[in-house]
Amino acid sequence: MQVKAYTKYARMSPLKVRKVARAIQGRNAAEALEILNNIHRKSARLISKTLKSAISNAENNNNLSSDSLKIESTIIEEGPAFKRFRPAARGSAHPYKKRTSHIRIVLSDEK
Repeated sequence: MQVKAYTKYARMSPLKVRKVARAIQGRNAAEALEILNNIHRKSARLISKTLKSAISNAENNNNLSSDSLKIESTIIEEGPAFKRFRPAARGSAHPYKKRTSHIRIVLSDEK
């Protein structure tokens, strides 16, 4: 049985979120939460929040035990980017993007 949880439009670059997501790939859900609590980055808090939501979905919707859950995949997709401009010399402007990401975590029971 697979259980999913999403966080959409997270205000962090997908590259920064993927660096933390690689640390918990394929691990037990409880072990992954401990790892995320020890990583002091904003992306770790975002992934932790999504992982807790996935665990709650498994317990409340599918009657699964949280001890038997394993992270099958963590997928970080690119969301829409906010286009902004920074003032530059001689009245010109330099464009830049404030990127967003979508976080998807899929859990499965170890059977």
